[in-house]
Amino acid sequence: MTVLELVKKNRSYRRFYQNEQVSRAQLEKLVELARFSASGGNMQPLRFILSCDKEKNTKIFSCLKWAMMLKDWDGPEEGERPSAYIVIVKRRDITTPNSLDAGIMAQSMLLGAVESGLGGCMFGAVNKPLLSDLLGIDNEEYEIALVVAIGKPKEKIVIDDIGGGQDTRYYRDDDGVHHVPKISTQDLIIG
Repeated sequence: MTVLELVKKNRSYRRFYQNEQVSRAQLEKLVELARFSASGGNMQPLRFILSCDKEKNTKIFSCLKWAMMLKDWDGPEEGERPSAYIVIVKRRDITTPNSLDAGIMAQSMLLGAVESGLGGCMFGAVNKPLLSDLLGIDNEEYEIALVVAIGKPKEKIVIDDIGGGQDTRYYRDDDGVHHVPKISTQDLIIG
């Protein structure tokens, strides 16, 4: 698969075949991709909490805000939830020149997930105090940066090319197909 194909296939999947398990070894391979990703000043402040355990997954799921554009949807139902999560935390004792590391590493992990037949979604909308408490995270040492959900995608997602100035809100049609409007390359280039 080319890089372009990987990027196009890497969508924010929000419904999964929950019974399709993701192993800890698979999650560790995704963290390996993060390890080799760029880090501001090469400070490497991020650490990872892995979950492919049903009980831990339930705790993480309860702290996530799913698809803010889909106002009448509270997230996937039982049976369509992710099989695994990677909670990205930042060490508080390492100050970095920027806050981009978590996004860069999450994207690397999601591209790796797609390449291996999985998919996922990154979450910044997280009840961080509750999740820290539920997972027993030492808040003096770490702060939650992002959560990445991983699983075997169950939904169809299509990209709709649009012009600049058109509505970019994603939506689901009557058949449950998730549409993601993307502004054309020519409309993105301003100079």
